Amino acid sequence: MNDVSDVALRLAIVFVVFLVAPLLVGQTEHKVMAHMQGRLGPMYAGGFHGWAQLVADGVKFAQKEDVVPAAADRRVFQLAPAVALLPYLLVLVVIPVGPGDGAVGQAVDAGIFFVLAVMGIGVLGSLMAGWASANKFSLLGGLRTAAQLLSYELPMLLTAASVAMAAGTVSLTGILDAFAWWWLPWQIVGALVFFVAGLAELQRPPFDMPVADSEIIFGAYTEYTGLRFALFLLAEYAGIVVLCALTTVLFLGGWHGPFGADGLGWLWTVLKTALLAFVVIWLRVSYPRLREDQLQKLAWTTLVPLALAQIALTGIVKVAIN
Repeated sequence: MNDVSDVALRLAIVFVVFLVAPLLVGQTEHKVMAHMQGRLGPMYAGGFHGWAQLVADGVKFAQKEDVVPAAADRRVFQLAPAVALLPYLLVLVVIPVGPGDGAVGQAVDAGIFFVLAVMGIGVLGSLMAGWASANKFSLLGGLRTAAQLLSYELPMLLTAASVAMAAGTVSLTGILDAFAWWWLPWQIVGALVFFVAGLAELQRPPFDMPVADSEIIFGAYTEYTGLRFALFLLAEYAGIVVLCALTTVLFLGGWHGPFGADGLGWLWTVLKTALLAFVVIWLRVSYPRLREDQLQKLAWTTLVPLALAQIALTGIVKVAIN
């Protein structure tokens, strides 16, 4: 019974983090973009440093009418936001935050395979939304999302496989147990490829072609209003948390601190994840959107070859070490 209670407590903590962390990322994005672009609302709404902006956005979404197009497939249309959001909750459950079994919701032996497989399910939410909306722009956005996922799933998988080769395990906790800081110089290319491919899978700028508001009117989510639209935004911010946490665990040592300073434990994971989340926001402000052909070309002519080269380098280093 104690084991069951312990697992239930850890899962409850993961659920609370899943609800809170994406909101913190969203609030941080408001603030960072406000300072970089001189936006008044997020800096001054509510007084002290615009604290009321997130509250105002929540009230706005709650007050908007929940509209379902007359020609839409109602059940699929209403289910799509949940399908887009829930995979990230399942991924958070298996990401180790600190040392020991108590710092992960549920340890999975094939953690890398589980994480990448579940993250790939999220695209079904966009496809369902685009198809069920009975809107040609929504359908086009959904198809672009699927094409983008197919292009960038491969480099993510290859670079994750490189880390598994280096550690000799596909378990996330096992990778952290085997981690050594001297890995970083020869895994840095893989880390960059994984992070960039993850941004593209999340459709974050500059890889936001599927939701290009100036071209296809926010893609698969054109017909969504109110809280259902808010769930798609929450899924995006939850995806940022998951991507940054995974990059931290696979390439940055997770709870391991630099120079042997591991005493902070889970705090190292949080700090590294927060730093990467800031980079995600900074990239949105700094770079223009890629064209569709540029987006596909980057995946197949740059990221995939780099990922294959990373695997080859990992194999060479492992042979040299052994």
